[in-house]
Amino acid sequence: MDTLSASSIGIYDSIFRTVFTSEEMRLIFTDQAYFSRCVQVEVALAKAQSVLGVIPHSAGEMIERDCIAEKIDWNRLRKDTEIVGYPILGLVRQLDNMCLESGRYLHWGATTQDIMDTASVLQIKAGLELIFGQLNRVRDILVRLSSRYRDTPMAGRTHLQHALPITFGYKCAVWLSALDRHAERLGQLRPRALFVQFGGAVGTLASLGTSDIGLKIRAKLAEDLGLHDPPISWHVARDGIAETISFLSIVGGTLGKIAYDILLLSSSEFGEVQEPFVPHRGASSTMPQKRNSISSETILACSKLLRSHAATAQDAMVSDLERASGPWHLEWSCVPEAFCLASGALHQTEFVLGGLHVDTERMAENLDMSKGLIVGEAVMMGLAPYFGRNTAHDIVYEACTACIESRKRLSEQLKSMSHVRNKLSDENIDELCDPKNYLGACTRMVDDVLKDRK
Repeated sequence: MDTLSASSIGIYDSIFRTVFTSEEMRLIFTDQAYFSRCVQVEVALAKAQSVLGVIPHSAGEMIERDCIAEKIDWNRLRKDTEIVGYPILGLVRQLDNMCLESGRYLHWGATTQDIMDTASVLQIKAGLELIFGQLNRVRDILVRLSSRYRDTPMAGRTHLQHALPITFGYKCAVWLSALDRHAERLGQLRPRALFVQFGGAVGTLASLGTSDIGLKIRAKLAEDLGLHDPPISWHVARDGIAETISFLSIVGGTLGKIAYDILLLSSSEFGEVQEPFVPHRGASSTMPQKRNSISSETILACSKLLRSHAATAQDAMVSDLERASGPWHLEWSCVPEAFCLASGALHQTEFVLGGLHVDTERMAENLDMSKGLIVGEAVMMGLAPYFGRNTAHDIVYEACTACIESRKRLSEQLKSMSHVRNKLSDENIDELCDPKNYLGACTRMVDDVLKDRK
């Protein structure tokens, strides 16, 4: 769609649609895409039943030939849906007209939710494939960043203050490790969430008799659609849907953490990274000097919205008896929107990390900002064998307090303290006060995250 609709009210179809989602994901969840999936399910059901002898073989072939989603009268379907409350009755009537005599065998033994759930699962399957590809592209970028900046020292911060030295590669590898686990989670999720739905009115397949023909049809339908065959109908067991949206939410949580770090590190006071430069990207209407981290802000917004959708999907799990009287409707909103938001957040993250400007000189300047105070723990541990841990802590605390008041370097202050000089040489003190000598297992952990990758 090249033009904007004057009637759009949602961010996924409005002027913001390329900001908050990807066009590929949006197209998976359009009305046209959804009802094409519904037609696909109706056709696949008829084909499975014709193969198993439940309906005439010729009927299955004619239904496959004549049921064409592009022929759907959308205005008529909208009006029928408004009257009925669900779209499948109106859809089946239109498909029946397309198939003439064979139309009588459409929707055989099925209920509305069978078709809608299965169509939704097909969308979820396509959506997860897109998410998987986006996730892997972001991981590949982080592999490169982790490797390139493996040994680049910077200030590690806790409570927004200098804590201990780390490397930027270590920070990137922490991000990467979470996304690696998300890729693993996605693989584990598929067999629990990608179930076909075919059970009839209350899930018992009673309309197909007491034999196992209904179960055979369900298995054949799953096979033909590339879905899993569940052991039992799941009309009111919505854990697979809720887990899927919760998965997207925790992916969003990781992306939000990355975005938050980048927002802070790109502030004027830190200036250690910047989002990729694009003319007028993040510009202000009043302050020409501004280069706002607009993609990171968008990622944060997507992350917050995803958490609300996860709560909605979990609310939809609480359904009554053998067919929900309302909670199911919540999924119609939260499923497509969550996929759009997750894809949008991944798209923005790929853009940010793919062209991230890393200012290693500013990182070094900031690391030295405290004039050595950031390695207070290193000095304490260096003095501990001579004075004991608690006394060493008090000595370094006294030295750090004096440095803050006098703006001296920590190494200078320590060299002026006779009881420290009695134990450590100037060279020993300089070595303890060099942040690059107190990185712990930083680089080793980066290597562990990166190992066994092609």
